[in-house]
Amino acid sequence: MNWRDHLTVDPKICHGKACISGTQVLVTTVLDDLAAGMDADEIERSYPSVSRAAVRAALCYAAALANEQVVAFR
Repeated sequence: MNWRDHLTVDPKICHGKACISGTQVLVTTVLDDLAAGMDADEIERSYPSVSRAAVRAALCYAAALANEQVVAFR
């Protein structure tokens, strides 16, 4: 999956934070919901404009970021 097909960053939308394309739903919102235990079906019901593919794209994006950055654990 190419997450770039489902996500966008536009300075005019949500202050330039990563969003699901065609929406104002932040990628961080989707990731927070997944981390809280929601599944893709629940997210789709909560945000009808967010597809299952977009939820997966948000996860792929997070994985790509995790591969690029080193996070210090204390």
